Amino acid sequence: MAHPTAPPLGKDLLGLEGLTREQITSILDTAETFKEISERPVKKVPVLRTKTIVNAFFENSTRTRVSFEFAEKRLSADTVNISTAGSSVAKGETLVDTARNLEAMRIDMVVIRHHASGSAQFLAERIASSVINAGDGKHEHPTQGLLDLMTIRQYRGALQGLRVCICGDVLHSRVARSNIHGLRTMGAEVGVCGPRTLLPPHVEELGVTVFRRIEEAIEWADVLNVLRLQLERMKGGFIPSLREYNRVFGVTRARVEAAPRDLLILHPGPMNRGVEIDSNVADGPQSVILEQVTNGVAVRMAVLYLLAGGEPGQAEAAKGGSA
Repeated sequence: MAHPTAPPLGKDLLGLEGLTREQITSILDTAETFKEISERPVKKVPVLRTKTIVNAFFENSTRTRVSFEFAEKRLSADTVNISTAGSSVAKGETLVDTARNLEAMRIDMVVIRHHASGSAQFLAERIASSVINAGDGKHEHPTQGLLDLMTIRQYRGALQGLRVCICGDVLHSRVARSNIHGLRTMGAEVGVCGPRTLLPPHVEELGVTVFRRIEEAIEWADVLNVLRLQLERMKGGFIPSLREYNRVFGVTRARVEAAPRDLLILHPGPMNRGVEIDSNVADGPQSVILEQVTNGVAVRMAVLYLLAGGEPGQAEAAKGGSA
């Protein structure tokens, strides 16, 4: 159950940096409570029946957008979806103009995904509605970080003292930043592994251990979180070729089988199979990738509930009825 004295999240969820261990724990515990709803024949409760939520996705996404939509619908919220292609932003309207026009329609929350780092905070400072960051540039993706923490906790029991290595394209990854902040706050040791060209400058200052070889990372880690190569953000020169990347840094079955302990394998998706991860690992017994997807809906339900004023310790009672 959730921590009864956990501090509230406040108005917005913009990132995991700055959240306390108690706040993260309250979200994860609330998500565990809501996870059962998705297993019911009727997957709906009236928790957010009076709320209107806008999903403003100014960057392409399928999994994250659909996951938020499922979470909102299962809590009985009214939802509106907008995207760049179908909005006035394409005609030159600013992000703030769009948000203020939406807010004039009396909305309660905005879930925003945007290519510019800091866009979620920029918006949150200018509107009264709650803002949830669904990924902003290379900054953070807090609900992905939370679902990763939830999945690791589910299989390993606790995060304190675990060794988690984030492998791959850390430079372009907002998921990596959310994971680093969240894992370190929860007491885990964090490592990163990838080509020097795909690691941020001075990454050590984030409090992580840097591994130059994937074999060393696997030998050290209890958990691998394998990031996809974000080829759409690369202009060339980051890696010699995809085949070479797989040869040197790919998470292959042979490398996983050589690990000194039973690894847990995560991947935020979408996967480049045969590049950063081989299919027989992604679909293998150590993989919990599909469980991450299931947990993503529960985590987003928990965040929506808590930002709407729900009490962490009362989520069990709140989910009791059907919509």
